[in-house]
Amino acid sequence: MSAGDVAVDYFCKGYNCGQSASVAFAGIAGLEVERVLSMMAGFGGGIGGTRELCGAVSGMVWAIGAGFGEYDPQDNEAKTRLYKIVRAAIDEFKAEFGTTCCRDLLLSAGCLPKPDPSVRNAEYYAKRPCAHFVRFAADCAEYCIRDMEKQV
Repeated sequence: MSAGDVAVDYFCKGYNCGQSASVAFAGIAGLEVERVLSMMAGFGGGIGGTRELCGAVSGMVWAIGAGFGEYDPQDNEAKTRLYKIVRAAIDEFKAEFGTTCCRDLLLSAGCLPKPDPSVRNAEYYAKRPCAHFVRFAADCAEYCIRDMEKQV
């Protein structure tokens, strides 16, 4: 099962976008799934319902950091490498969807952004584009991590 498949599975169980995009990477972070779900709970709805940075993007960045964020804080080369990977992943997301802003992503799909979580039902899943975002973000993080593992 790909990271994207895991992300969609969790999203369809009712977890938010940030939780869903990151949960497949619990193992590489050395964490239990429940801990990652708890850590990422506030990132849904564009971070706490503010509809700013897409939670799937937050989850993607968290996952990349979990894979490659452990370095000596004085190692500027390692930090620069990580930042380049994160920027590349964000650029891929933007190239695919046009933005990383939750509000704009929802509006472009004809959805009305609101601060509180929506009830998850068949109508919600039929209208909301978020499953596509969590799949793409998780697959992108997985690709970045595998690519970096080849270089190490």
